[in-house]
Amino acid sequence: MSVPVTAIILIFLLAAFSSFAQRVTGFGFGIIMMTALPYVAPSYGEATAISGLLAIFNTVIPAFKYRKLVFRKEAGKVPGRKLLVILATFLVVSFFSVRLLSRVDGPLLKHILGGVLILLSLWFLFVSGRIRIAPTVPAQIGMGTVSGVMGGLFAMQGPPAVIYFLACADSKEEYLGLTQWYFLIGNLAMTAYRGGHGLVTGEVLILFAIALPAVLLGVAIGDKIFDRLDADRLRKIIYIFLALAGVAALLS
Repeated sequence: MSVPVTAIILIFLLAAFSSFAQRVTGFGFGIIMMTALPYVAPSYGEATAISGLLAIFNTVIPAFKYRKLVFRKEAGKVPGRKLLVILATFLVVSFFSVRLLSRVDGPLLKHILGGVLILLSLWFLFVSGRIRIAPTVPAQIGMGTVSGVMGGLFAMQGPPAVIYFLACADSKEEYLGLTQWYFLIGNLAMTAYRGGHGLVTGEVLILFAIALPAVLLGVAIGDKIFDRLDADRLRKIIYIFLALAGVAALLS
């Protein structure tokens, strides 16, 4: 496979910014990657595979860093209890979503993706700050289900999970730990699902290798300035970018 220089530059910059944004805000890697990756990858399904593979390496370092906050032992409480139900739900639903993805037309999904990006940007800009979801088991199942559908079809399982983790985390650090473990385990599982459906191809591995250094660079930069950057302002920039990318996808 011969990759054009412009495509290499785009993937590198996209991966670096996606990784940086997720390290600072706790989510956004798959969302940002999928704004342009389907137009560079050999197919839509392979784009989700590339994004998922890169997301694994994006989350390893912060997940390890905050592991004690997620799996700490407390009297009468199961370690990782805030993570278990939503993650188990996600793993089941995403399996069937990836299976559906392998049978659906790619161009159609690109247009649906555009609509999803616009809806996500509007949600986060105008609605999300006004809604609070209690961290109950039914809420975990509901958010895990929506996250599984979005993860399997669009490689962007983050938004529903973020809503839940924001509600149950006791600190910014615990929130980051919960989200990164959720994304790490979820993307490992979905990579296996995608591999089983023939989406992890040789071309996917080549593009993954090109973008991996950018992912590690983004994590390193985000880690250094995590406590100094205005995360709320960065989020708003990301939301506006999502809306513009969604419009472009609908018009393409």
